Amino acid sequence: MSTHTPLTILLVGGTGSIGRHVVAAATRAGHQVRILTRSASSADAVTGDLTDPTTLSAAVDGVDAVIFTHGTHGGEPGVRDVDYGGVRNILTAIGSRPVRIALMTAIGVTVRDGSYNRSSKAHDWKRRAERLVRASGHPYTIVRPGWFDYNDPDQHKLHFLQGDTRRAGNSSDGVIARTQIADVLVASLTSPSADRKTFELVAERGPAQADLEPLFAALTPDTPLDGPGDLDNQPLAAEPAQVRSDLDELTGIAQP
Repeated sequence: MSTHTPLTILLVGGTGSIGRHVVAAATRAGHQVRILTRSASSADAVTGDLTDPTTLSAAVDGVDAVIFTHGTHGGEPGVRDVDYGGVRNILTAIGSRPVRIALMTAIGVTVRDGSYNRSSKAHDWKRRAERLVRASGHPYTIVRPGWFDYNDPDQHKLHFLQGDTRRAGNSSDGVIARTQIADVLVASLTSPSADRKTFELVAERGPAQADLEPLFAALTPDTPLDGPGDLDNQPLAAEPAQVRSDLDELTGIAQP
């Protein structure tokens, strides 16, 4: 996929704090954006309910790529149905058509024993959503950003990390500007080097790089189920039956 190819992008989570920056970044790059909403209220919106797969066919029709920046707050049912179920439902609606995926999850997504995950299971369900994307056979990039907008004014030099090794559960794990998250997500869609790679995204002291391709190229590709170096602490055999069934149904749908 050429870096100059204009895409039609479905944005899932376009009304959130990252989504509006994605719209701006994608527009600057010459792409066309459709924002998935429950009730279309503007020319760039398309109607669909993430939790209802029967409403998503029109939303995905004709798209070249999907960017997921969605998420919900609260208990496990919401995270299961939206953060995970929304990814499953979009992938199912796309089927075998060759669509590029960019999925945003979170730094620390493999941390299962922290208080946040124990109370909400949010990390578990986000990690399951990552696995669906990997299993689908679609070209993809998974971005795990650090803490939003905790960076200082001189802290914009991007670092792509792997293995999810920063596990403090606070901003010492890494920080990143929302605008830069959007830039990376959009850039990944047209980067051959970003395909089938997962990384944690943080910023350190220094200016932002103009060219992200060397950063993408230096990454290690994913395993079939997880990112490289991820802890083997969520075994597939112990996963809920529905999750294993979803993986079976999606595995290789986009393979030729």
